[in-house]
Amino acid sequence: MKHDILEEIVAHKKIELQHQKKAVPLHIMLGLASENMDRPTYSMRESLEKSDSSIIAEFKRKSPSKGWLHPKAVVSDIIPAYQANGASACSILTDEHFFGGSLGDLKKARQLTTLPLLRKDFVLESYQLFQAKAMGADAVLLIAAILNPEDCEMLANTAHTLGLEVLLEIHREEELKCLNPYVDMLGINNRNLGSFDTQVNHSLDLLPAVQAYLQKEKVYTPLLITESGIRDPKDVIRLRQEGFRGFLIGETFMKTENPGETLRSFIQTCTSHAD
Repeated sequence: MKHDILEEIVAHKKIELQHQKKAVPLHIMLGLASENMDRPTYSMRESLEKSDSSIIAEFKRKSPSKGWLHPKAVVSDIIPAYQANGASACSILTDEHFFGGSLGDLKKARQLTTLPLLRKDFVLESYQLFQAKAMGADAVLLIAAILNPEDCEMLANTAHTLGLEVLLEIHREEELKCLNPYVDMLGINNRNLGSFDTQVNHSLDLLPAVQAYLQKEKVYTPLLITESGIRDPKDVIRLRQEGFRGFLIGETFMKTENPGETLRSFIQTCTSHAD
């Protein structure tokens, strides 16, 4: 039987959350989140819509499938470089055990950039949304594979109450049932979170089902994003032509010595090929 990495991550996340709530009880975290309610926020959806490149540049030090990508990566080096070199938004991995990230990375990034920041983690309950707000996120990731539709809608609604945009991630057609009115962006993950196998064409394969669902329901108008496995600028051009308006890219940048410079070169190649 093939090892299911997602199950392992979720099981660990539940234990991690118990420890976090003991260290910082809910009422304290609520207070920290409320202190950030009046700070300026940056719309990730709007930034992607207006951008020519629409790249969400990700900060992550490692992954369960590839191991360490950039173990000594420092937020203060990479996030300003992402902004200077054309990113439309940044995704910050805050899972420590599997991805080498932390909430401190998110907090530090907020101090260094005016780009919209996505907290990327395995969100299971509202406590994590309060953490995201307290640390300076503008948007949060909700993963349909680990949530039922009712919990997904509750979490998305809570996120909006906190002034956070919502990126809902799906991998299979059945997960479209988690779509709800509070979802701002719909991401198709090209990576199977159970096996961590990645096929960049998965977004194109699933797109007709997504379009049919949105046409049928009519009330949902999320911005379409493709995630994972994007290594070639030609993939961005092809996916943009099919209607995608956001491209979440991490490994391609983070496995290099200078992720910001790699981003700059990537965008330049996208632009030249598009012309």
